[in-house]
Amino acid sequence: MAVYKIFPDKDATLYSMFPNMNTGLDPIVEATETSFAYSLPNPQTSRFLIHFSPDEIDYVLEDLIKVGSGSISQSKFLNNNYWRANLQCFIATATGLEVTPTGTLLYVYPVAGAWAMGSGQYLDDPISTDGTSWYWQDYSGSTLWPTTFAAYPKRTGSYAWAQGDNFYTSSLNTQNPYAGGGMWWTGSNASYFNTNAYPIYVTQSFNYRYNNDLNANVTNIVRAQYTGAISSDGFLIKQDPEFIYNKNYQPELKFFSVDTNTIYPPQLQFSWDDRVWNTGSSTLTILNTLPAQVALNDNPGVFFSQSVNIFRVNAAPLYPVPVWQTSSIYTQNYYLPEESYYAIKDLDTNEFVIDFDTTFTKLSGDVSGSYFKLYMNGLEPQRYYKVLIQTTIQGNTIVYDSNYYFKVLNG
Repeated sequence: MAVYKIFPDKDATLYSMFPNMNTGLDPIVEATETSFAYSLPNPQTSRFLIHFSPDEIDYVLEDLIKVGSGSISQSKFLNNNYWRANLQCFIATATGLEVTPTGTLLYVYPVAGAWAMGSGQYLDDPISTDGTSWYWQDYSGSTLWPTTFAAYPKRTGSYAWAQGDNFYTSSLNTQNPYAGGGMWWTGSNASYFNTNAYPIYVTQSFNYRYNNDLNANVTNIVRAQYTGAISSDGFLIKQDPEFIYNKNYQPELKFFSVDTNTIYPPQLQFSWDDRVWNTGSSTLTILNTLPAQVALNDNPGVFFSQSVNIFRVNAAPLYPVPVWQTSSIYTQNYYLPEESYYAIKDLDTNEFVIDFDTTFTKLSGDVSGSYFKLYMNGLEPQRYYKVLIQTTIQGNTIVYDSNYYFKVLNG
């Protein structure tokens, strides 16, 4: 099982209140609803864009997961149980969230149209206009986000139109004379791809009682972008509904951007099933008694950020049954049961960087024992991490935390 993470090459927030303002270097991206007047609400909204390098995505799909063109059967390329892509954004501020069962909804769409990051930050004085904004795709005065505003003057919400095999959506601001806030794909009839079998939008509900990080399964979007069914212009994240004339409705969701000085930039996490269970002529047996001990081998303790390491997991009964043999029973290795998994925690924050996953973090097995492969690129450098192992023996699910640490360095 394998997990590989890549980070954005650009992001920016689009504000209806400041339709020419660029925020490409701001440490925060946000999807927020705001009313600036109490007696007569003047609702405004913000949405944000995130883009990942298509070359990096191609590398992961073709060279690592091997579901790219010509490398594996289409059935695995279309199989969400074989591989998965998750867009992850980490919460900075969450206020005013809905207390209804559905909570506050965020929608993730693929962007339809190229855009420039720019170098602005929120409320620069004077504002920066050298990148995308509510009105503009590239910079102030360049290309407007596509509109047909003359047919829908000052209309709230969204409208859609068709062009060939593809369907687009953008929206109109109630206060400004131009549509804006980006344009996003809602579907495509190209080739095998269709929105019924492979929808290309994702929703996630946010409320007070749950983790408010965004963790959206965007596999279908990545798949459609990779095949060329839709353009590879990144993701647009927005609330729904928007522009609500209610002074009591002001949900605010702010996330750390790629320009944050924290350890929480957005990321696109790929997970896939690379598990191998090929024990060959091994005489090792599967551990089936408790108590047991688990140890980690092949851990030099320090890795560079581009390293890939195979950690070997040794296991044995804590009190082995005495037998007549010429070697020590205490040096005999065992396989962990096939339903065994690994996880990685940040040592300082105690947060899971890679959580246990019954599909994508299973241990593999070969003639020497159990093992797993770890890509260091998705781990923040200059930090320490801890390895945990979960297994089930005699009906008991056990997490082994034996204080096995390693550090990732820049380089």
